[in-house]
Amino acid sequence: MRFLVDRSAGRHLASWLRDRGHDVAEVAGRGADPGDPAILDWAVCEDRILVTIDMDFGRLVYREGKDHRGLVRLPDVPTPMRIAIMSALLLRHGGDLLTGAIITVRGSRIRVTPRRR
Repeated sequence: MRFLVDRSAGRHLASWLRDRGHDVAEVAGRGADPGDPAILDWAVCEDRILVTIDMDFGRLVYREGKDHRGLVRLPDVPTPMRIAIMSALLLRHGGDLLTGAIITVRGSRIRVTPRRR
């Protein structure tokens, strides 16, 4: 899969995804933070699933109708648990991500929202 990992999600998660054969780009490697709308645009233009802990991306997609190619939101997941959670998400919901779903992890709950066409 192709991912764009927001700087808030961390380099360790990006490295872990890369080590498992995924095509991973990192926002942190692109200079100064351009803001959430630009990051979401990068993900769309590059056909990448955006991984973040920032809930503002949900606002951009749900309220403002911005396009996306899939979104993994991990707002309540502590840094040491992100890799384990992401591993479980890929096993259980990899197909959903490939179709552009939005996956949100809040505590022990996982919500999968299919992409609206």
